[in-house]
Amino acid sequence: MIGQSDHLRAIFRAAGRRLTSQRRLILEVLRNSDKHLDAETLHDEVKAYDPDISLATVYRTLAVLKEMRLVEEHRLGEEHCHYEQVQSEPHYHFTCLGCGKVIEFDAPLVAQIKQELNEREGVQVTSAHLHLSGYCAQCQMDGLHLPNQDGEHKAGGQSSNER
Repeated sequence: MIGQSDHLRAIFRAAGRRLTSQRRLILEVLRNSDKHLDAETLHDEVKAYDPDISLATVYRTLAVLKEMRLVEEHRLGEEHCHYEQVQSEPHYHFTCLGCGKVIEFDAPLVAQIKQELNEREGVQVTSAHLHLSGYCAQCQMDGLHLPNQDGEHKAGGQSSNER
């Protein structure tokens, strides 16, 4: 943990920023979470360790961490954003329209497309985002993927805190 702390401090110093206890805590909560947290849920979890931290501090810290490319922001089929610590390997997301479940997956084809685009057009792709949505196996079994009488799809709709 000491080595990781020194490494993080060096990253912040190189960016001309300080690694505050609040920034460290927010990064730790994101790293230890197995969910994609929105700012409000992240705030709730962080408050368990630091009851004085404000939601505004969480938003400001997320903006800094995103700018430093330590945190990624995702729109997972909702109006608000979800956050996760940047992963060493690229991955993509599927969001169930019925229950809101988020499934991470890899897609080697994306790396191939990036390489072909580089070779053909001479561009350097710095990021790629792929977000698929549909209905998970459970929602299909529960019939949530079927349209109702109005022709609209049924929606179970878990809150983002349940994801």
